[in-house]
Amino acid sequence: MIKFLPILLALLYGLAMYRFSVWRTARELDEKSTELADPMLRQMCDQMAAALDLDRIRVHIYEIEPVNGLAAPDGRIFITRGFYNKFRQGGVSASEMASVIAHELGHVALGHSRRRMIDFSGQNALRTALAMVLSRFIPGIGVLIANALTTLLAARLSRSDEYEADAYAAALLTKAGIGIGPQISLFEKLEMLTKSNSGAVPAWLMSHPKTRERIKALEALDAKWKRVPAP
Repeated sequence: MIKFLPILLALLYGLAMYRFSVWRTARELDEKSTELADPMLRQMCDQMAAALDLDRIRVHIYEIEPVNGLAAPDGRIFITRGFYNKFRQGGVSASEMASVIAHELGHVALGHSRRRMIDFSGQNALRTALAMVLSRFIPGIGVLIANALTTLLAARLSRSDEYEADAYAAALLTKAGIGIGPQISLFEKLEMLTKSNSGAVPAWLMSHPKTRERIKALEALDAKWKRVPAP
């Protein structure tokens, strides 16, 4: 039992750190956000709400400049001020913004935030266990190898979540009469909007899939749905 104590402690530490991160994020979002009131985007949200049989979809603006969307652990949906400014300046259309909101709704609906807590704690325990084992055979660098392996695992899980949220958004946008065209066109603009240099990072190390791969997955979904005869 004693030999498993470090792993148990790693699990508890991971859980505590995740809880602290959730609390800190919620406080930050409370202090730096307001509910979205833009009429064009509200119309898009109302279309998606109707498709989901909901009264409304609440979206908040997070007052930071980086272009991003966010699904908070408590289920709230945010777009950043920087992203909203791109929309106001004409760089992003209302339907493209709707695709961001639909994607973040996917993270909430699919339970990705809750799953993160389990993943984070499990990865912390796995890192500790691997470090203990590898350090016996390769002292000095066993810990580095354990860290690298768990980082790869975390990135792979995150990419899987992104594909799932993309598929959810595609289905919702299609049902709402918006379609997946804006989702694809936004991806085509994304690297320019975010000034991303993701091409310099190996795909298997990225927390998000490569943009071109996400577009291919959406195009495959669209083709599949079009082959299904209407009821």
